[in-house]
Amino acid sequence: MRCPFCGYPNTRVQDSRTIENGLVIRRRRECPSCGARFTTYERFEGGNFMVVKKDGRREKFQRGKLMNGIVKACEKRPISMEKIEEMVNAIEARAQKLGNELPTSSIGEMVMKELRKLDQIAYVRFASVYRDFRDIDQFIEEIGKLKGER
Repeated sequence: MRCPFCGYPNTRVQDSRTIENGLVIRRRRECPSCGARFTTYERFEGGNFMVVKKDGRREKFQRGKLMNGIVKACEKRPISMEKIEEMVNAIEARAQKLGNELPTSSIGEMVMKELRKLDQIAYVRFASVYRDFRDIDQFIEEIGKLKGER
């Protein structure tokens, strides 16, 4: 692999280990030219399905979009990136099992279900964007539902 710092074409693997239940390989690398160390991740490239948007458009599933939405909802919350990665992996795996095309609403509901179990603040943040809350009453209603579950 090419060094991202100096461009040297042949870096050395210092350490390899599997993470996320064997679904990902984490590699520590070192560049013999500049001595820089960095980490790479090798994972199965999922997302071999299409998502159907609200307006009917279809686009290839993008793991990064899913990850960004969840990370935004979890900002400044005590949720580790490992937990977020696990959640994204679980949602992506579940979505792939459901077929070649999946509406974005199904993915959104999966995210909300996972966030609801993980962190109520992150859940309400995500729900407010996903369900397009327009006023404070919608927030109060959603919070009321959460309180009723306790």
